Amino acid sequence: MSGKIKWGVIGSGGIARRRTIPEGISKARNGKLSVVFDIDPQVNSEVAKEFGAEEAGSIEALLDADIDAVYIATPPCHHANQVRASAKAGKHVLCEKPLGMTVADAEEMIELCQQKSVKLGCAFMMRFAAQHTEALKLINQGRLGRPTYARAQLSCWYPPIEGAWRQDPDTGGGGSLIDMGGHCIDLLEMLFGRISRVSCFINNTVHDYKSEDSAAAMLFFENGAIGTVDTFFCIPDNSSKNVLELYGSRGSILAKGTIGQGPSGEMVAFLEREGKAYDAQQARDESEGLVIALAAVNTYQAEIEEFSQAIIEDREPLIGAEAGLRNQKIIAACYESAKSGQVVEVD
Repeated sequence: MSGKIKWGVIGSGGIARRRTIPEGISKARNGKLSVVFDIDPQVNSEVAKEFGAEEAGSIEALLDADIDAVYIATPPCHHANQVRASAKAGKHVLCEKPLGMTVADAEEMIELCQQKSVKLGCAFMMRFAAQHTEALKLINQGRLGRPTYARAQLSCWYPPIEGAWRQDPDTGGGGSLIDMGGHCIDLLEMLFGRISRVSCFINNTVHDYKSEDSAAAMLFFENGAIGTVDTFFCIPDNSSKNVLELYGSRGSILAKGTIGQGPSGEMVAFLEREGKAYDAQQARDESEGLVIALAAVNTYQAEIEEFSQAIIEDREPLIGAEAGLRNQKIIAACYESAKSGQVVEVD
């Protein structure tokens, strides 16, 4: 396949309208927006007019249109059915995280897409942030030494809103852990490798909706490193700096504001020179460290272009469905740990 990939969007309101369409599909050099559908016809009409797309009156109509790929941005409770319909229609699918509601959902979606020979990707767009890719490069080069500890934080203020799907586990699969913690867990696995077991607490600390507004997970990596993810719906936006902290035997990489929907944030590396001897005084160098200043990357554009290119080149996407399945397994283990009070092995 050559040329531009023609995209359809299921769930054109929400994140699709705010971010993925204007910053991703509309700017993609190898893709273009063709048709949109949303359960709210007024919103869908507005999106279609705003971005010059056709307006579909149903999912069936969208899948009958001349498109190559579908971006699904609906609540997780609809992911399995909509991926199933898209695959049966022969359309490649980029699905928002989480990949369905459960591990079983993700496994079924993967199996069907394989049977229908369509590509399935999971929208972990934060992997494309310039700071995160540079941190991975430094780690792979051995500059951090042996990984020892990692922390990822993503929190916001999310008060009770009538009908909000993230506040009901029947529609969102859970609360702050699955919604925001999923991104944090995925990033830490990208940077430090596979997680083998977890221990987790969840709570409704401030808000009384059905899903948790608070979650903190401790992660044990296969390489022996330890990590934590803390994610809350009950901390004011400006109070949470959405930090990413990576520590190793030769230094640290510290960032704030790089975890999130925007391309901003700052990152500094404090890396020891090779062969530095033991210092009994444990003196701290007050230098500012190595500022990792990179050109900002539009993560939504990068996400759409990478998936589009995978279709054009007929290869697996860099962030394929297996990443979504892996994420679901870790999150399921976290929820099991929170319920049982035990350390849980990741399947």
